[in-house]
Amino acid sequence: MRLLHTSDWHLGRAFHRVNMLGAQAEFIGHLVTTVRERSVDAVVVSGDVYDRAVPPLAAVELFDDALHRLADLGVPTVMISGNHDSARRLGVGAGLIGRAGIHLRTEPSAAGTPVVLADAHGDVAFYGLPYLEPALVKDEFGVDKAGHEAVLGAAMDRVRADLATRPDGTRSVVLAHAFVTGGEPSDSERDITVGGVAAVPAGVFDGVDYVALGHLHGCQTLTDRVRYSGSPLPYSFSEAAHRKSMWLVDLAADGTVAAERVDCPVPRPLARIRGTLEELLADPALARHEEAWVEATLTDPVRPADPMARISERFPHTLSLVFDPDRDREEAEVSYARRLAGRSDQQIAEDFVAHVRGTGPDAHEQGVLREAFDAVRADETLREVAR
Repeated sequence: MRLLHTSDWHLGRAFHRVNMLGAQAEFIGHLVTTVRERSVDAVVVSGDVYDRAVPPLAAVELFDDALHRLADLGVPTVMISGNHDSARRLGVGAGLIGRAGIHLRTEPSAAGTPVVLADAHGDVAFYGLPYLEPALVKDEFGVDKAGHEAVLGAAMDRVRADLATRPDGTRSVVLAHAFVTGGEPSDSERDITVGGVAAVPAGVFDGVDYVALGHLHGCQTLTDRVRYSGSPLPYSFSEAAHRKSMWLVDLAADGTVAAERVDCPVPRPLARIRGTLEELLADPALARHEEAWVEATLTDPVRPADPMARISERFPHTLSLVFDPDRDREEAEVSYARRLAGRSDQQIAEDFVAHVRGTGPDAHEQGVLREAFDAVRADETLREVAR
């Protein structure tokens, strides 16, 4: 069976104020063409279909168009909700849509109930594990500790239990939206840390033939059987080195996996350039970036006049301007934005405590902060669901 694995469409998302809807529509067209021309038997979409719980109408219309085009091909699609999606909204009409071959899996309680498709070699069971917010699903899965590994492990126990009841030779595919150990994150993913831990070990998924992951935006191979497709488009300059693609996966009769990357259309390349303003305006080696979306980091010791206007004369698609003067200074003098870069909410809060009282939080206080952030995220999720 030939699968096309994609995820993290983030329909409705902009890139530094640039409307990406046209590029997202081009990607959908590319996906449909790939399904048709590469004889794909099933499409799997591993979460974050939308960028937010209540997406703009134009994004909903694009999603509707994608569903119709996939259904018209007669190729089954299995899709789960991610941490950016409203699971309940995405799942509305799932039963009816399923009759058209579009299988939406948004309910945690259905983790052990697969979509079963067949080829010449027998059945393939597709198990959809939507994003599992630990605080909201721990009771469903009967776990004492609200952590990612615990709830995903319990969901996978249901998968393995169901698979054990199926005929010998039944192959299995799991769709999951999670941060798995070994994956490389970027700046554009929403933090899902719970209890101080964001990642789960790949061993949680043992016992199935292929794991189609979503959440991280870079295409990655954790093992031959566990892969991230990544997002089809860039959503931060930290993705400048990414090659945006989907996985074309051949699942053999004996469950072995062969995978090929299928490149996605590039609306405009990304470039990160660094130097003084005069260096960036004069360096002939940077000519290749003149039509790219640019993040320029200026190292001038004193902020130059009209920097954005001047840099845009050579690089008209400059979207981000960062100041990082090349001069000796203490860490306390580093810009606020630079000090926060790559730090979690928990780390920022702990730094604040250390700043205002001179010493950082002890283990008990760290636990209190962690519980507060977990509670806020769970409350935000409940509010999104209730809207």
